[in-house]
Amino acid sequence: MTAAATPADGGERTSVRTWLAVVGATMGAFLAVLNIQIVNSSLADIQGAIGAGIDEGGWVTTSYLVTEIIVIPLTGWLAAVFSVRRYLLVNTVLFLAFSVACAFAQDLSQMIVLRGLQGFAGGVLIPMAFTIIITMLPPANRPIGIALFAVAATFAPAIGPTIGGYLNDNYGWEFIFYVNLVPGIAMLAMLWYALPPAPMRLDLLKHGDWVGIATLAIGLGALQTVLEEGNKDDWFGSPFILRLSIVAGVALLAFVWIELSVKKPVIDLRLLRRRNFGLGTFAAFLLGVALYGSSFLLPLYLSQMQGYNSQQIGEVLAWTGIPQLAIIPLVPLLMKRIDACILVGVGFALFAASNFMNVALSADVARDQLFWPNIVRALGQAVLLTPLTAIATAEVAAADAGSASGLYNMTRNLGGAIGIAALQTILTKREQLHSTVITARVSEFEPATRLRIGQLQQYFLAHGVSDPAAAWHQAVAAIGRTVRMQSYLLAYADAFFILGAALVMAFATVLLFKRAGGAGAAGAH
Repeated sequence: MTAAATPADGGERTSVRTWLAVVGATMGAFLAVLNIQIVNSSLADIQGAIGAGIDEGGWVTTSYLVTEIIVIPLTGWLAAVFSVRRYLLVNTVLFLAFSVACAFAQDLSQMIVLRGLQGFAGGVLIPMAFTIIITMLPPANRPIGIALFAVAATFAPAIGPTIGGYLNDNYGWEFIFYVNLVPGIAMLAMLWYALPPAPMRLDLLKHGDWVGIATLAIGLGALQTVLEEGNKDDWFGSPFILRLSIVAGVALLAFVWIELSVKKPVIDLRLLRRRNFGLGTFAAFLLGVALYGSSFLLPLYLSQMQGYNSQQIGEVLAWTGIPQLAIIPLVPLLMKRIDACILVGVGFALFAASNFMNVALSADVARDQLFWPNIVRALGQAVLLTPLTAIATAEVAAADAGSASGLYNMTRNLGGAIGIAALQTILTKREQLHSTVITARVSEFEPATRLRIGQLQQYFLAHGVSDPAAAWHQAVAAIGRTVRMQSYLLAYADAFFILGAALVMAFATVLLFKRAGGAGAAGAH
């Protein structure tokens, strides 16, 4: 068992100390997830400060995500070796220390190393919060703990650009790293007081699944790098990406074979055979695709198509986060009255609808027009993750909590990485396709095109351009910009539609869950 304490019996009252452990751990998960989004919102300024180009600067994010996704599935086993208390406290201190160190990075190499170390410590905080909730809370109180975890998993990505934009524009990019300090110190104090001491089990190192650990680390590290850098390097047109893809495929296939063969696997993949956990993990993967995909797509749209700065983008996206903070605490109460499967279905349906509402894009769609889609998205996300997690983990024994936590959280994060990579490629390819189609119809041989060029030429001549030839060239350039804008608008519409379709697929999984009798029973049995 990897928990700090034996889980309380269903009828036992949960102590204040246990709640402090849960709150402290979920604060850590919140900071780890938030850190990804607030850094992304300030990436341009960070690149300028450390002298990195656009392509090179992407490694500031990639290094964090690579080490994070490697450590997440290993956390359950490492916590068993070093004890939950010691492992979580040490990694909290390291996360805060590397956060501050990132603010003092002088060049790209230093930033990449420090961000990688920060990701390795921060990746521990996410599954450990999940594990503590499963193992320390009795079933009756577990939905409350999962609701706290949902704040980290869905609220943090939504509010990250708002916090990052505000800090970056008003105080400087360094403060996106300093922001971890105050809540991090409070978290450290809570965990120090609340987590009971336990002996280390260093003997587990002798019998560790080292080949499985090695293949997992190599496979996930290579895969995450491919997903982060693939679109920029033209995917398999790049020998580097091609070689990494082969490494990732071979290593991950070997990992699966090893884990299903050894007696004591580092991650028990057999848990996926359990109907609700397997389906719930697949639904969490699709949720990750949409959650991180929409958090990537909306800021990019506002920046590229509307010219918004970081703070303006944050103000728009705040409406995907603020309502969640009010609704998520109410979800455990809803689960006592409404079947958890119904709540999950409603959540996926609302989240899908919010993406379909963004399909009819035009140059006029900005802050005001995105308000209601963002509200619908916030409602869907708020009611979704808590019952989904409750259904998936309801039959997971405490002894399997570490493996279940690692699998569930790794899969959601991997869904996010795959979703973002796919959206980057979709935007590029669909823009090229739409541009080709539109350009074929906007020909100088078309009467409507010649008429429009003439109108624009007269406009430029009337507004300071004296040379008719120069005015004609400006008119043609203006039409070219319009074609490019329309191509990108259609590409963004396609991307939002695909996110909605992924969520419809996730909605379909709800119909396959094994349900228990009674309202909310699926999430609490």
